[in-house]
Amino acid sequence: MSWLTRVRNSLSRTSKRDTPDNLWIKCRSCGEMLFVKDFEDNLSVCPKCDYHGRIGAQERIGQLLDPGFSILPTPKVKEDPLRFRDSKKYPDRLKAARANYPYGDALTNAVGQIEGKKLVLGVQDFGFMGGSMGMAVGAAFVAGIERAIREKCGYVICTAAGGARMQEGILSLMQMPKTTVALRRLKAAGLPYIVVLTDPTTGGVTASYAMLGDVQIAEPGALIGFAGQRVIQDTIREKLPDGFQRAEYLHEHGMVDMVVHRRNMRETLARLLDYLRPVATAA
Repeated sequence: MSWLTRVRNSLSRTSKRDTPDNLWIKCRSCGEMLFVKDFEDNLSVCPKCDYHGRIGAQERIGQLLDPGFSILPTPKVKEDPLRFRDSKKYPDRLKAARANYPYGDALTNAVGQIEGKKLVLGVQDFGFMGGSMGMAVGAAFVAGIERAIREKCGYVICTAAGGARMQEGILSLMQMPKTTVALRRLKAAGLPYIVVLTDPTTGGVTASYAMLGDVQIAEPGALIGFAGQRVIQDTIREKLPDGFQRAEYLHEHGMVDMVVHRRNMRETLARLLDYLRPVATAA
């Protein structure tokens, strides 16, 4: 037996310490490697380049609302009315999407306050089937509007969607007029409707309730549009300008009222809710 073998055998054997594999995250914009905790503590905004990362409904609700809010149940709708199937059955896709998701569908409502200003907050989650608008999203939107009317407060929605849900066909497109009619009821009640456009907001969502706010806010760098840039370029056969369909471009061209950093969103929404509250309820 060699001396090296004797030394090696005499050493105490210790098990390899488990190291978490989720300590780091790579910024999708600048490529910087960031500690996950630092990234999340900074509201999921890159401290190097200010890129606003996509966040889920649970995280956004927690960021915006004061403690003590209540999550509203997702309205029940008939699932898979078209018996749609591509490579998977639609019910199987819904089941997979809900497996690690705390809410019922892509749009979740909560009743609460922002700096003491009462509101109903709706949040679309791109992580749930691309935030796509189907019957459940339409029903949740209407339920949020109805609750705001009962509570006599404003409705704020944070949009994030790839458009209408293809598995529901024409039934998903019917949510566009449905949500628009609901907004007319909110307006008739004299209550504010504020839209926060987050990355990405596209398709039928952009063509309906996402662009009907009394005030249109966008997060920095958010992709906002109807058709994709490649489709537009191939149609008009022209190169699109730099920054096309981004929040700053839309603000410059009058389609968005303001671009607000995530760290300032609570303060901005509280101020707007105070400005826009009905005169009858003003102190």
